[in-house]
Amino acid sequence: MMRISAIFAAALAAGACQAGSAGGDDRSTEAFSAIGPDETIQFTGTEPFWGGEVRGASLIYSTPENIDGVTIAVERFDGNSGTSFSGELDGRSFDLTITEGSCSDGMSDRTYPFNATLKLDEEVRSGCAYTESQPFTGSQTP
Repeated sequence: MMRISAIFAAALAAGACQAGSAGGDDRSTEAFSAIGPDETIQFTGTEPFWGGEVRGASLIYSTPENIDGVTIAVERFDGNSGTSFSGELDGRSFDLTITEGSCSDGMSDRTYPFNATLKLDEEVRSGCAYTESQPFTGSQTP
């Protein structure tokens, strides 16, 4: 059964509530399509440092303690305003949500085209993401 991250579900619910508001809402109800299902998504975050990539139904999650990372199986869900990937990491729920928006990692002069929100059980981390077709701008070496 597909699990939607709590953060992503809240964003979807907020959008649904606004759709019926006075004055209407001209936002699309189409599924998020800014990142194709065959694209590789790179993601990174700080405080604490974390990152990795998603390819299809496989996600590699890395930290400074595990630079090579660990691979987990994930399910993809394309909602109204982003894409989420849900799985399990060492018995903990793992939910990564990618949404459009200019993002800075706070550590370099890079600007990323997507925001990444990671929820590990109840712990929430913020970061940035990019794809080959929508790369970051700025220095190639942070």
